[in-house]
Amino acid sequence: MHALKVASSNLTGVFRVIDGVMTFNSFSFATFMLVVFLAYWFIFNRKGTNRLRNIFLLAVSYLFYGLWDWRFLLLIALSSLVDYSVGLAIERGESAQQKRRYLIVSLVANLGMLAVFKYFDFFIESAEELVEMLGGTPAGFRLNWILPVGISFYTFQTLSYTLDVYRGRMKAQRDVVAFFAFVAFFPQLVAGPIERARHLLPQFKGTPEFDNRAVRSGLLLVLWGVFKKVVIADRLALFVNAGYAAPEALDGWTALLVWAFFPWQLYLDFSAYSDIAIGSARMLGFKLTKNFNLPMWSAGIGDFWKRWHITLTRWFREYLFVPVRRASRHRAWPVASLMVVFFATGLWHGASWNFVFWGVFCGLGLAFVDPVMVRFGQKLNAPVQRVFLTGGTILFMYSSLVWFRAPNWGDAMEVFRAFGRWEGGWSPTDWGLTNGEFRLAWIFFIVAGGHELVMEWKPEWEASFFAGNGLKRWAVAWLLLMGLILAGSYGLNIQDQAFIYFQF
Repeated sequence: MHALKVASSNLTGVFRVIDGVMTFNSFSFATFMLVVFLAYWFIFNRKGTNRLRNIFLLAVSYLFYGLWDWRFLLLIALSSLVDYSVGLAIERGESAQQKRRYLIVSLVANLGMLAVFKYFDFFIESAEELVEMLGGTPAGFRLNWILPVGISFYTFQTLSYTLDVYRGRMKAQRDVVAFFAFVAFFPQLVAGPIERARHLLPQFKGTPEFDNRAVRSGLLLVLWGVFKKVVIADRLALFVNAGYAAPEALDGWTALLVWAFFPWQLYLDFSAYSDIAIGSARMLGFKLTKNFNLPMWSAGIGDFWKRWHITLTRWFREYLFVPVRRASRHRAWPVASLMVVFFATGLWHGASWNFVFWGVFCGLGLAFVDPVMVRFGQKLNAPVQRVFLTGGTILFMYSSLVWFRAPNWGDAMEVFRAFGRWEGGWSPTDWGLTNGEFRLAWIFFIVAGGHELVMEWKPEWEASFFAGNGLKRWAVAWLLLMGLILAGSYGLNIQDQAFIYFQF
């Protein structure tokens, strides 16, 4: 009877807590997705109606995005119009110089909007701090504009189009509806994956056939994503948020848990979004790029960055690292190019010097720490080598993420200073969780880590899971659904239901 009461309370929490905008972990998005799915397959996705299908996708994508703030639609429409026009202009350009000028228009327009909305106040504030240090009086000017949701993601996605057209890797798109739908495609609009135009844009041509297996696997992936977000990540977030809200009160044990929990909260939260995006797109006949590949058990810092936020890393490598490296053949330029990329990676994540430092720190780790780890690891036998490389990666990356999470430099250093205070005698109730919820957090933390470890050890099990009869898949789907109902974090002093990467 008690379990039924808990389930009823949690279900009520789903409807009460998650309303308003359509975040992926909301009932409103589930309803929206169901309506879109039925209309898409039974009304708009018919042979000979490709344009009608794209008009429908564009309309529902703009509806989805406009519910955050209708003013954001003006920016994404402007960005789409600029790059659609620039793509055609580049293709028709008569000289390399003319094509380059058109590309510059795209770069200035897109990066200009990103700079104004995301970085203007940050750079002004930094300049004013410098003025104060030199004894001057700052003007105190700020724009205080709202950061449009997903602007960092769709800006990079649409820029991949103009850059690829300029490089001759793809033809300019002449179907304006298809292009606008590509930029605004709602499953991955807000937080990726960041798709290259030459991969996603061609999928808006033709009419895909309904695939039962793709729909079922997509739905299961969505369910798994929601489970990771609502049951695990949001529960860990309560403890992590409490720790970072009062870093001066942390002792060694609590700081250790906060240090260990946040990387998993971040990973489970962001990979959950990616899973839901990929699964939702798959249900509509689209194939999005895998964004994470078991990064938490990586064997080296370089290996980590091949597995973490794959589409962003690939974008920076292809469109920034390679061009910068080609700019000079000096032997120091590979490292310099790497540092440019990681400086940009940190700045991309947010208008804060903490993010910049985190990016530079990761770049230094990849350039100098990782080669030493790998070289030393080669002297060890295989099992010990793997433990050493994975342990070193965990120590480095978890520590780097303290600067990623802390609101400022002082709070980040306070977390590290807490490792010198081992008084003991603490209670989880002091840090956002009851004793029971703390035990649940540990159980699901171990479940998530164990699942990742098994998939790392036996990757072929994933293929076997989707092969054969559907009994095991139905059983897993049922367990995930029951977990959502009985163990979702709906009533636990909720601090933040939004996905972490919405702020970027």
